[in-house]
Formats: sequence, C-alpha cells, structure tokens
Amino acid sequence: MARGGPKLHHGRRQELGQSFQDGGEHYHRVRPGYPDDSADWLIPAGARTAADVGAGTGKFTALLVDRGLAVSAVDPSLDMLDQLSRMYPGVHALAGTAEETGLPEAAFDVVSVAQAWHWCDPLRASTEISRILKPHGVLGLIWNQLDTSVPWVHRLSRIMHAGDVHKPDFRPKIGPEFTSLESHLTRWEDPVTPDDILELAKSRSYYLAANDATRAKVTGNLAWYLHEHLGHAQGEVLQLPYLTQTWRAVKAERRSGSR
Repeated sequence: MARGGPKLHHGRRQELGQSFQDGGEHYHRVRPGYPDDSADWLIPAGARTAADVGAGTGKFTALLVDRGLAVSAVDPSLDMLDQLSRMYPGVHALAGTAEETGLPEAAFDVVSVAQAWHWCDPLRASTEISRILKPHGVLGLIWNQLDTSVPWVHRLSRIMHAGDVHKPDFRPKIGPEFTSLESHLTRWEDPVTPDDILELAKSRSYYLAANDATRAKVTGNLAWYLHEHLGHAQGEVLQLPYLTQTWRAVKAERRSGSR
C-alpha cells in the first residue's frame, strides 16, 4: 500500500492537474531540473529508447536526451509540449496521458514519469506503461522533494502549501505488471534567490487553482518569511535543499498461457 502520498480523490486530482495546462514557459523557467545521479541509476545498461510520460516542459527529458536515448515525450498540456519541443526538437512529442499514451506497443527500454505519478491512476497507468515497454523494460518514477528535515525549509513548504516534500515512509502504488520495486535517494541543493522562490510558489497547483485573495496571502507570507523573518536580501542566492527520490520497477514476465 502506498503511504505518505497525496490523498486526492479523482475529481480533485483532475482539477489540480488542469491547472498546469497553460504557463509552460513560466514552469520551465522556475522549476528545478533533476540531478544526473537520478538518471544514471534509473536507466538500464544498453537502453536505447525511452518514453518520458507526463514530461511537462522536458525537465527529466533532458537527462534522457543527454544520454543518447531516442526519446518520445507525452503530456496532456500542449503548452508544456510546445516548450519541450523548442528545447529538444529531436524528441517525438505528443499529447496524451499515462493511462493513454498513444505510443506503440513494446517500443521502449525505459519509461520515466517525473513529478507526475501522483496525478495518474496508478493501476491504469501501470497497465498502459507495461504495454509500451519491451520485455524486462524499466519503469522509473521520480520526485524532486523539498528536504523538510531542514527547519527553515519545513516552514517554507507550509507557507507555499507544497505537496512535494520528502516523506520517508512513502512507497508509490504500481500495478501487478511490475516487480522488483526499489528506490534511490539523491541529496542536492538548488541555488535560488528569494524572487525565484516566490516564482516557484506561483508555479504550484495550490497557487494556480487558488482565488486572488489566497494568492495574495501566499505571496505576502512568503515575502515576510524570506525578507523579514529570515533576513535575506533581494537577489541574495540561497541554497534550497532537495531530495530526489527515484523509484524503478521491472516489467514482470508474462506467465505461460496468460493473455
């Protein structure tokens, strides 16, 4: 059983997910990338093809491209995909979801889902991703998470209403099509200014789905916390601690006689 993940019913998941349909340029500019270590651990030896599902603007796609893989990227947001295609014109980008990718059967050595599995129906998505993976292919689930073991980051996450915080007991839910689930943790820091943190807050689903009064409260509280309470100057560079948790599972062998 998955523990520690977002507790969202289907309607609310769709509502919040829709908040990312526009604003691809802003998202790409303010969201952090992923550490090389995450992709190096995930990608199996000899892999040549990859699908990045829920690719957004291509933050994780970049690591797949850099490693010489032929990449297809899937996302429901055309605005996000437009940003991705500008950055990585060699990537095959198409609109779709983890439950219905539109990709061919048994075509990929690895499928990554970065910062998006909590928006998916995990059982339907597992079935679809198993379909597009080659035998013994690898499913990778990746999350950038604020390291809330650092006290100032813990309070920051509460002001931002950040859902992507590290929960040590979390285990993602996947379907029976996959086996050998294991995880890898990377600690790193993202250099940001107070303005960067404010823009980061504005890229989150809580802020995007909120009314004007709630948005003003978030930005006001953040400005107070960063400048008055913590005493950071405008333009000062801070090191924002992250943990990147990477999960991988292997496509299970089909039993003899199974359909």
